[in-house]
Amino acid sequence: MLLPGLPTWFRIDIRCFVCLWPRKMSSFLFEIKLKRENKVYYENDMLLGCVQFQCSQETKHEGIMLYLEGIVNLQLSSKTVGLFDAFYNSVKPINLLQNSLELAAPGKLSPGRSEFHFELPLVCKKEPRMLYETYHGVFININYQLNCTVKRNFLGKSMTKLQQFCVQYKPTALGEGALKSVPFSLSPDSLQKNATAKERLSMPRFLITGRLDRSESCVTTPITGSITVQHTEAAIKSIEMQLVRVETCGCDEGYSKDATEIQTIQIADGNVLPKLELPIYMVLPRLFTCPTLITKNFKIEFELNVVVVFKEDYTVSENFKIVLKRSSGPVPSKTTTAGR
Repeated sequence: MLLPGLPTWFRIDIRCFVCLWPRKMSSFLFEIKLKRENKVYYENDMLLGCVQFQCSQETKHEGIMLYLEGIVNLQLSSKTVGLFDAFYNSVKPINLLQNSLELAAPGKLSPGRSEFHFELPLVCKKEPRMLYETYHGVFININYQLNCTVKRNFLGKSMTKLQQFCVQYKPTALGEGALKSVPFSLSPDSLQKNATAKERLSMPRFLITGRLDRSESCVTTPITGSITVQHTEAAIKSIEMQLVRVETCGCDEGYSKDATEIQTIQIADGNVLPKLELPIYMVLPRLFTCPTLITKNFKIEFELNVVVVFKEDYTVSENFKIVLKRSSGPVPSKTTTAGR
């Protein structure tokens, strides 16, 4: 076809554009839906749900597969890589769940809405013979997910959809030993072993006491306690509490141990009146904490740091190792029960 005003050698064939332009845009959507809205499951539960498809027209496929995966991913910190060759064998991913289910053989999806229901058991059939809780850390991650793959012909790319879910331990009661409080004290005398001679002379005189209500805590209940400034020569700028994760990856030949901060809360801002009892109340984040876990390949432990910052930019701290569990509630002591 010749367009007016253009040279005769400049030809445009409109038919090329007509052939390349699609007659009708088709839509193809699908998603994985679990029966439990909170997506929280326990070991030996049955994972129930369905895969929903929404097609505007008939769609061909080469099979629809559903994969169940539960993996522990371990990662070494940069300071440890290259020190021990044995690390590379101990940080391989650990498969806790691995199952597959064919939802549909090669065929066609009808226009409109289609559903494929599934049932998958949450059972670890090989070592370690148990499912660990879902956990998102820095060097250790425990993830569970469903992966639905729609296979296409050699000209079309396969389509996938992911759906993550959480695995938790069944709650158990805490022992009576967990009800014991943990007292602590901060003073120049308690810090002498970590201080140099110069620091001892410049260190202000102070005494800060407090307690944690429990040595073992449930991951769904806050960490509580109190802290009191008995006396201090230097004004206090801030009192903070840090929750720290301690992740260990490795084996008997060597290991990598790293402590990273999860969250920090401020208990007091500015100078504190002497003898005033300040409450400690820390809510634990859901995915970044889990029950304390110790295995032959990795460890997940937690610590608390009570940090006191003076206005002269002098900082003192006290470290506590805590044990986290998933419990149905503390067991009341005999004295408490008798008092009621």
